[in-house]
Amino acid sequence: MSAGTVLELGRSAFREQRWTDAYENFRNADQRGGLAATDLELLATAEILAGNTTAGLDSLTRAHEEFLGVGDVAGAARCAAWLGMQLMNVGEESQAGGWFARGQRLVEELSEPNAVQGLLLVPLGLGKLYGGDPAGALQVFSQVADFGQRFQDRDVAALGLLGSGQATLMLGRAEEGLRMFDEVMVAVTAGELSPVPSGIIYCAVIGNCHLVFDLRRALEWTAALDRRCRDQPSLVAFSGQCQSHRAQLFRLHGAWTEALEAAAAAQGLSTRGDPQALYGGYYEQGDIQRLTGKLDGAEASYRQAARSGYEPQPGLALLALARGDVRQAQQMIRRAAGGADAATRWNLLPAVVEIELAVPDLDAARRGADGLADFARQSPRPMVQAVACQADGAVRLAAGDATGASESLRRAWRLWQELGVPYEAARCQALAGRACRALGDEASAQMYLEAAHHAFLELGAAPAAAWAASLLHEGMVEREATRVAAEPLTRREAEILQFVATGKSNRAIADELYLSEKTVARHISNIFLKLGLTSRAAATSYAYEHGLAG
Repeated sequence: MSAGTVLELGRSAFREQRWTDAYENFRNADQRGGLAATDLELLATAEILAGNTTAGLDSLTRAHEEFLGVGDVAGAARCAAWLGMQLMNVGEESQAGGWFARGQRLVEELSEPNAVQGLLLVPLGLGKLYGGDPAGALQVFSQVADFGQRFQDRDVAALGLLGSGQATLMLGRAEEGLRMFDEVMVAVTAGELSPVPSGIIYCAVIGNCHLVFDLRRALEWTAALDRRCRDQPSLVAFSGQCQSHRAQLFRLHGAWTEALEAAAAAQGLSTRGDPQALYGGYYEQGDIQRLTGKLDGAEASYRQAARSGYEPQPGLALLALARGDVRQAQQMIRRAAGGADAATRWNLLPAVVEIELAVPDLDAARRGADGLADFARQSPRPMVQAVACQADGAVRLAAGDATGASESLRRAWRLWQELGVPYEAARCQALAGRACRALGDEASAQMYLEAAHHAFLELGAAPAAAWAASLLHEGMVEREATRVAAEPLTRREAEILQFVATGKSNRAIADELYLSEKTVARHISNIFLKLGLTSRAAATSYAYEHGLAG
């Protein structure tokens, strides 16, 4: 087979997204006679997508040099930009900065503007985006999009629109940002973009949809990414992130075994060429371990997630809460929320409310619930409404407004049911049960608490199931105490109470009434239970106060 035929096989495999076949044929052709710069760039892309990142970086470096050799400065600068971004992806910040600087120097040699100038602005935009300057990031990404549109480079235009959407979200304009994501996803799903920008956009859009509780969009785009990964069996890059997104959806929908499997798959792929899957794979595993009561395992998973450079919140703060370290949980969540952009803060607020109520700091919890209510007014999507109503109900319950709490919690429960999120639905039922009990409706309280307890058991949420069981037991104890207290003292019990009030011992009372000491002790126990007393001194006071002392 000639070198030209092998080369054509490589190009064909690339077009058909058979990445392993593509890079094997390109390598074969390269060994037979070398590759031109454009084919080296395709080889590098196929290697990176198949998980051979080191080889891909080498090939992309060769492509850069080949472009320089033939005088294609724009092509060389484009390779420099992608080398920088791939090196950033694997944590090689210094090398990445060197390639960005080289790319910038090359574009300065261009006689006229070029789309690659927009591509080289992407790292500047990302630096501002994650450095606490979303307004500056929006300005930079708008320039990126302008370069792409002016020079009809769809990849650059799409990356600019993606970054603009993320910055807009961080500025607190959720609906506007989500509309930008919808627009950029049109280009992805229509097949207008190159494979690497497509993968970047898929994963970023899904992650940001989860950030602002847009479960419908997250589900839709995760399903699309999942199909893309299945249609490309040799795809490794972005597949791990897809698995972590799947784990998150499985967790929300109560399929925790499947969630753990997807999280484990993400962890495996994170070491095979998709390093961005590290955080999601371990964070999702940690959340399920925390919810099932495996607290040491959860801590280990969160620590692994932190190796990605992202702080595992709110999971880590909720883990401290689960261990009973309420102050530590409060410090963690306040610090995380205090330094967060608007979108990330919204995502943290449900945990803020839960932890502040546990302290308890009702004012801080109310501020968190009000923040969610403001977000829900701005973005009235079902999951946003659900978290806002649940937070409002929990705070109202703690503040003594059982009627208002009951209304908010029932609405939240209906929304969680419609969304198919059983754990949060069960939490709402348990809280609604407490609200009913506070209103004196014990029958309804028992109904809600039994349903919540059953749901937690079905999920395997041991700590939550124990909490619901304790609430059920608390109701039974209260009912028994009420029943006994409502019963009048028998003649014999009233007689014994008179003797207790005179200071006689059980032995003396037994002798006086010709009873066994054991029988006297049983009568006194019944007296204490009926009257809600805990000592002979209290019984004496009660007897004198109610005219039973002789």
